[in-house]
Amino acid sequence: MEVILKQDIANLGSKDDIVNVKKGYGNNYLIPQGFATVATESAKKVLAENKKQQAHKEEKLRNDATEKAKLIENKEIKIGAKTSTTGKIFGSVNTIQIAEALAKKGIEVDRKQISIQDEANIKEIGKYKATIKLYKDIKANIEFEVVAE
Repeated sequence: MEVILKQDIANLGSKDDIVNVKKGYGNNYLIPQGFATVATESAKKVLAENKKQQAHKEEKLRNDATEKAKLIENKEIKIGAKTSTTGKIFGSVNTIQIAEALAKKGIEVDRKQISIQDEANIKEIGKYKATIKLYKDIKANIEFEVVAE
């Protein structure tokens, strides 16, 4: 029995895959649970059209992410932090501050996409690096400087 998976299922396949399963497994588990639908000819055509549209959307997202990565790579940002006389930071520098600094430069990035390398080691004034995941495999590295306010 051929079914179209609606979501990823371990040891079977990924979403939108057409797989052959035993009739009992398909009729008694996959279809009633909403994990799959029967792979009729019309369902296969709809799936092919959806994949075509999805590929077009994914290409656009990938191009946008590449453009944004080029913009980010050249930017230098400074983040102000309260410090002691010895240069130690009170509190911490986090992804929200980096996202706000990028927004001031005209680049909108969600803070959840940013990961700071050695986040636990940001305790003094200096230069540090962060990675911004813009799309599945497109990442941009950015250097930021922590300065005293």
